[in-house]
Amino acid sequence: MQKTILYRDCLPAAAAAPGGSGDPAASGAKSARKVVEENAAVVFARKGCCMCHVIKLLLHGHGVNPTILQVDEQREGELAEELTKITGDSAPVLRFPAVFFGGKLFGGLEEIMAAHISGELVPRLREARALWL
Repeated sequence: MQKTILYRDCLPAAAAAPGGSGDPAASGAKSARKVVEENAAVVFARKGCCMCHVIKLLLHGHGVNPTILQVDEQREGELAEELTKITGDSAPVLRFPAVFFGGKLFGGLEEIMAAHISGELVPRLREARALWL
């Protein structure tokens, strides 16, 4: 089972440490963009969010092991801005949890549940290479 990552551990060095060099590679920190690009399934959620727990259980039930980034309330705006840059939308209504499959925004709990009920979730997971069987 994958470990949950706190968003503050993914901040670039300049944001994570005041007076930092600004080089994310120097501190080993990853940006949200890099996490989304490197993982087949990523869930961004508020810390302690019950909706994230539902998504996590549903994906685990299908055999998918998503990377989960927990966000503190103080950093939600910062993450929303970064996720807006990833999606390329000019003014998205970003809600948490935000689920990415194959580097693309899939949606939140409503979209996941709708896809699950309609039978579209498993093909999307296979397409993103988050599900092998």
